[in-house]
Amino acid sequence: MSERGALRTRLDLLAREVAKFGAVGAFGLVVNIAVSNLIWRTTDIPVVRAGLMGTIVAILFNYIGFRYWTYRDRDKTGRARELTLFLLFSAVGAVIETGILYLATYGFGWNSPVQSNAFKILGISVATLFRFWSYRTWVFKALPAKEAVLNAERFLEQRRPADDVARGPVSH
Repeated sequence: MSERGALRTRLDLLAREVAKFGAVGAFGLVVNIAVSNLIWRTTDIPVVRAGLMGTIVAILFNYIGFRYWTYRDRDKTGRARELTLFLLFSAVGAVIETGILYLATYGFGWNSPVQSNAFKILGISVATLFRFWSYRTWVFKALPAKEAVLNAERFLEQRRPADDVARGPVSH
């Protein structure tokens, strides 16, 4: 595989990962907004606390989607470590998300239902960028073998004589 082909393969894998992450996140967004709005409309719980409750429910929902669909092919040996890191990074994301809602609600007084939902979604968007990076980097680590195979394929393709490439694969 050429260097350009290897890059394309990596970009294709990343695009699939982003799409799966986004699909799980979209369902999590619906859960988050639905739970938050349900609490906002049916209780006297303050806006930010209700928003945090929606976030917590969505985090639990998202873990299942990420572990069993988005990152199902990733290392599964350290589940306690994985869950601990997931909850830690999710908590940081919740602080980002809730912080934006808090600032809008209490800093600027923007707390109508439309404003609360808009800033909830803005907070989720910003926190999602952090979560994607942290989950793929620290929580759902790629198995070393996958990277090793890609590196080996690149190495072999570079070492292959030009005439072998022109003839194509040899069958035995």
